[in-house]
Amino acid sequence: MQNPNLTRRRMIAITAAAAGSAFVGGARIARAGEAVRWHGSALGAQVSIDIYHPERAEAARLVDSCLLDVRRLEQQFSLYRQDSAISTLNRTGVLVAPDPDMVALLEASLAFADLTDGAFDPTVQPLWRLYADHFSSERPDPNGPPREQVVEVLTRVGWRGLLVRRDRIALAHRGAAITLNGIAQGFATDKVVEKLREAGLSTTLVNMGEIRAIGPRPEGGPWRVGLADPDRPGALTETIDLVDRAVATTAGAGFRFDAAGLFTHLFDPKTGCSPSLYRTVSVVAPSATEADALSTAFSLMAIPRILDIVASRPNVQARLIDTDGRVTVCGA
Repeated sequence: MQNPNLTRRRMIAITAAAAGSAFVGGARIARAGEAVRWHGSALGAQVSIDIYHPERAEAARLVDSCLLDVRRLEQQFSLYRQDSAISTLNRTGVLVAPDPDMVALLEASLAFADLTDGAFDPTVQPLWRLYADHFSSERPDPNGPPREQVVEVLTRVGWRGLLVRRDRIALAHRGAAITLNGIAQGFATDKVVEKLREAGLSTTLVNMGEIRAIGPRPEGGPWRVGLADPDRPGALTETIDLVDRAVATTAGAGFRFDAAGLFTHLFDPKTGCSPSLYRTVSVVAPSATEADALSTAFSLMAIPRILDIVASRPNVQARLIDTDGRVTVCGA
């Protein structure tokens, strides 16, 4: 079975990056006026940082500093590290003296769960385990796990069973577990942007699985970001402009448990099933955390409710492509 950490849902591409640079070590060291770029893998995504700075040494130092922060966040949020904080929480049901970033991200997760009527729910990890175990068995039923197993697992799911305090995080139900895969990449993106802003940068593009732009491109004009077509590798559904905003895209096709694509990484926490309302959902928002969480939640929600939420959030736009290819834009 393919590794979901690497294939889960990243559906965004930078369509206009700096050209003509040379690669040196892990960073692309640019000629005058170009970017110092680092690219690699972090938090289950292919990631990059483009830094425009008149002094290359300072740009490289900033890249290194950002990477230290990202690796520290991986130690908190990665489900694929047995020694991470989230793995400890899922294994023991409690986390004592949690890192402030873990507390901040879980508080944000609960806020988005409340906002979206539970469509965004960090406690769906037991459903992932159920479907992963089922479809990795020798002869899995193509109709998915038995309904009685799904119903039993749903007793461990529910965001109100995640208890978050500054000194302690706990899971109220035995066998409960959380995933932050629908928000952690956005959070990491925002942390990097915060560091770069504090360093005085005014034009930079950060891609930690979700993309956020600081200012316009160095030569002026917006950053151009392409939204990938999940059914046509290498093709784009459209391109959008970003200046001081972030974008995240969620698609069920980002990870499928079965060849038919009936069961994906998107789980409705009320039914335990994988909905297929949209081919892709993209959200543009002031922060990558918000864009990431809302693109996940909106994938499970009907358009009227999405419109209500978008109307209540400043500078948020949702772009939905349904299964017939029709595009609906919610918000300005």
